[in-house]
Amino acid sequence: MKKFHATAVMIAASLVASALLLASCGSSQTVHNRLVPQAQAEADLKRALDVGAISPSEYQEQIDRLRDGD
Repeated sequence: MKKFHATAVMIAASLVASALLLASCGSSQTVHNRLVPQAQAEADLKRALDVGAISPSEYQEQIDRLRDGD
């Protein structure tokens, strides 16, 4: 019975440690995709607007964010 209890405690401690490690991996920094030129990103947004994938307000919001560098 003691061996089972010790094993259960070790498993629980491992799960808690894993959860804490994973939680600390998060970051509040914004990652900017520099692989796509701004002109291409704007063309992609326009195409999405034209086919109805995004609304005009979503298009404007994304264009503003793109041009502001966010």
